[in-house]
This record gives sequence, structure tokens and C-alpha cells, in this order.
Amino acid sequence: MRVSESKTTQEPDQPAGPAPHHAAFAQVARGYYAPIVALFTATLIISNICATKGVEFLGEESLSLGPLQILPIGTDGAFFLFPLAYILGDVLSEVYGFRATRRAIYYGFAALLLTVACFAIAIRLPAASFYENQEAFRTVIGTTPRLVVAGLAGYFVGQLLNSATLVLIKERTKEKQLWARLIGSTVVGEFADTLIFCSIAAGAIGIDTWQQFVNYLIIGFFWKTLCEVLVLPITYRVIAILKKHEPSYAPTEVAPLQA
Repeated sequence: MRVSESKTTQEPDQPAGPAPHHAAFAQVARGYYAPIVALFTATLIISNICATKGVEFLGEESLSLGPLQILPIGTDGAFFLFPLAYILGDVLSEVYGFRATRRAIYYGFAALLLTVACFAIAIRLPAASFYENQEAFRTVIGTTPRLVVAGLAGYFVGQLLNSATLVLIKERTKEKQLWARLIGSTVVGEFADTLIFCSIAAGAIGIDTWQQFVNYLIIGFFWKTLCEVLVLPITYRVIAILKKHEPSYAPTEVAPLQA
């Protein structure tokens, strides 16, 4: 009697335990929020450096309206950057809400503090024998404590008011009348920012009369606000693109200052 040989199927080798893991990494949230916050923070830091330069337009002209000196226009080298920070704040508030914008403001505030601390350390480091620009370096990035406090306080309060005003107006208008909340929030935020900064920094920047104070406050506020109004078409376009490409953009079920 012939015994048939049984055929066994060879199984591929299986690992004895669970599959080995690769290195661990956290997942980065997708979307445009992170790059906008990065640009927002960079704008704030660059603004505070550029603001150390005094700028004057139409220096040969002279025009006054009561106590206000309209011409020449005296401002600082960051007059075109501070409005950009508020434009980015508007974009964040309109698309992502108050809580997300407030978080970005905290990030910016922390970055400014770090910048000031690093500048102070760099100024106090002993200069090399071949380095001839120590005083120029100190002049450009060195600021008095009073100016630091004025800038941080103005930015913090102004940006929070700007964001809160926008989302409160949006709660009433929903997706309509975008221009009203952009301009309305800018007026509130920029005025608060300029008022706080001038009130604290007046003596440090050479303002020693009420006329100079009012002139700096009104003219500075006017030109910064005008810059934002002029770029409204760009702000409109950026907001429209973000709303279209952010899949989570939708009405919420919470109060506007909690969204």
C-alpha cells in the first residue's frame, strides 16, 4: 500500500511581536492659520526695529489746521508695517475667530518680549576689538524701558480691541458688510494703540506740550488708519481665499468672543 506524501504549505515568516515603530512625531494641523500667525509675529518684530527711525514727508511744506500740523508729515519708519499687523489681525479675526486671534496676539507679545531681551543682552555683550559699530548698534536696537512698555501695552490692548470689535460686529452682520467691521475694528484698535503708546512714551520721544501730544495722536492715527483703508481690496481678497479653502469655516454655536 502506497502512502501518499502530504504537502505542507510554507507560510512566510511572521514577526514574533508587534511591528517595530518608527520615530515618534506629533501631527501638524493643516490649514493657513500657522503661516498667518508667523507672518503676523514677524511683522510685529520688524515693526519695532523700523520704528527707531524717524521719517518725514514733505519736509519743505507747512500746513496747519488749528492746533494740528498737517504738513510736514512726521512719523516713524514702521508707519507702513503697523497697519499690516492690524490687517493680519483682521484676517485672523474674520476667518478664525476671537480665541484663535487672541492666541496669536499672545504669541506675538511673547516674541516681542524675547526680542527686547535678546537685544538688551546683545548690546551689553563686550564688543570685539575690530567691531567699530557698537554705538550705532546700540542706537538702532536699543530702546528705553519706557518705550518698550509703551509699545507692548499699545500693541496688546489695541490688537485685542481690534479683534473683539470685529467679531462683535460680525455677530450682527454675519457675512454681510465686511467693510464695516474691517474699518470699524481698525478705528477702535488703532486709536487705542496710538493713544496708549503716546500717553506712556510722550516724554521719551520728545513730546512735552498738549499741542504736540494731540498732533502726534491724531495725525499718527489718521495715517495708519488711511493705510489700512487703502489696502481694503487686498484684505477682501485674502479673506475670500481663506474662507474658500478652509474646510472648517462654518457658523458656530458659541458666543462670538468664545468662538
